[in-house]
Amino acid sequence: MRPRRYSQPVQGTRTSVDSVPAPVGGWNARDALANMEQMDAVTLTNLFPTPTSVNLRGGSTNWATGMTGQIQSLFVYNGGATQKMYAVDGTARSIYDVTTAGAVGAAKVTGLTNALWEYTNVATSGGNYMYCVNGFDKPLLFDGTTWTPIDGASTPAITGVTTTGLNDVLLFKNRVWFTEKNTLKLWYLPTLSIGGAAQYIDLRSVARKGGYVVAIDVWTTDAGFGLDDMLVIITNNGEVIIYRGTDPASAATWALVGVWQFGAPVTNRCTLKWGGDLLVNTLDGLLPLSAALQSDRLDPRVALSDKIQNAISLASSTYGTNTGWQIFSYPADNMLILNVPISVGSQQQYVMNTITKSWCNFTGMPANCWDLFGDLPYYGGNGVVVRALDTTYADNNTNINTIGQQAFNYFGQRGIVKYFTRLRPAVLSSGFPTVSVGINVDFNTIFTGTPLSFTPTSSLKWGIGLWGISTWGHGLMPNNNWQGCTGIGYCGSIQFASASSGIEIQWASTDVVYQAGWAGI
Repeated sequence: MRPRRYSQPVQGTRTSVDSVPAPVGGWNARDALANMEQMDAVTLTNLFPTPTSVNLRGGSTNWATGMTGQIQSLFVYNGGATQKMYAVDGTARSIYDVTTAGAVGAAKVTGLTNALWEYTNVATSGGNYMYCVNGFDKPLLFDGTTWTPIDGASTPAITGVTTTGLNDVLLFKNRVWFTEKNTLKLWYLPTLSIGGAAQYIDLRSVARKGGYVVAIDVWTTDAGFGLDDMLVIITNNGEVIIYRGTDPASAATWALVGVWQFGAPVTNRCTLKWGGDLLVNTLDGLLPLSAALQSDRLDPRVALSDKIQNAISLASSTYGTNTGWQIFSYPADNMLILNVPISVGSQQQYVMNTITKSWCNFTGMPANCWDLFGDLPYYGGNGVVVRALDTTYADNNTNINTIGQQAFNYFGQRGIVKYFTRLRPAVLSSGFPTVSVGINVDFNTIFTGTPLSFTPTSSLKWGIGLWGISTWGHGLMPNNNWQGCTGIGYCGSIQFASASSGIEIQWASTDVVYQAGWAGI
């Protein structure tokens, strides 16, 4: 999109002023620097693109403390009007109640072998339950009060299978389903039951590339007779096997829909039920199943991650075996989050606006796992469960720093040298953040600014602070200050950086002052 020009060159100086909208098109890690849309960004860190502006991400606040290791799993129990959250500590190998903010009490379950668990909620005539499995320990059944390890002799019991090998769990068509670790077997219980004789489906005659089942999930689609749920099975070799029906023991009510080939899934937390679709994180990108099954695997345009595919491919190939990959949805803020475990303590999130499909990335939130509790996002960190993306606009009272670099712009004059002199970012903020803008020229992507610092100033309430001395809080106010810059080149890219704590920031546009020369000069 060509920037809006609202001032003609000044007579005798050949000075021009252009207004460039903030990069609401989001992060572009696919196109050549010389071929990007002007509303895109080369870099967009901790800045979330909305339809009208680019905004500082929300902050994070420690919610539950007192644990000793990396929190690798979160469970949310939904039992009617009762909701509880639990966390699994990777060092203590224990489960803690983190429903209430503050230091945790004694562990609810101890002596676990592994902290990577999957779970599902299930309701029967006997009550509301949560099933948790990890492929090493006995499955845990939680009834809202008691945690029961499940085997062939427990109450309830699951017979016919060695329960310690069950490593994924799903509720599908009134049945609890399990995967068996490192096999192509799926196990299922009788309808409306949390125990009983488990039966299995063996996929060895269906999965042509062999391997083992990585994940199972539900896909809802319109099959011509109304909404219909289907069972989706994903193997480590990227085969997607889909069944339709209710009773696997009856050929009249159970049928294989088909087998498709995707790129290999990125770890076992590779799926997300998203509206009426199912998202799958593969080496081909983040794929919506409805579009992927209708398209050739070689067509990358079906992937939601198409615009940042180079970044996702590099992350998948470099960090694909690391623990912590997960797709997560935060509907209240229109965010789809892909957790990228670069290393322990250095996780990032690749984040898409679900309205515009524009991307950015978040840093400063070292998350191992995510879940929604009370419709708010939480993540497991180092010994803590953290409430994330909140309106504190600070990470536990520390600064959030941002960096954004817009697409390179010829300002309507290709082949003409320009001398950039001043920039004015149009920013709305609830305080006085440190904001810096600069210019990069001719496809230089190196950040040319210096690290920013910020010291918060306390805002006081009416009747408490002193008039003429105290700083008073207020809503969003314009912050439009000219800043000098230096750059000589054919095209320019605006750099935006900020540092703040406790301040909301919305970046709408940037005014650019430059002098145009002539071709070759």
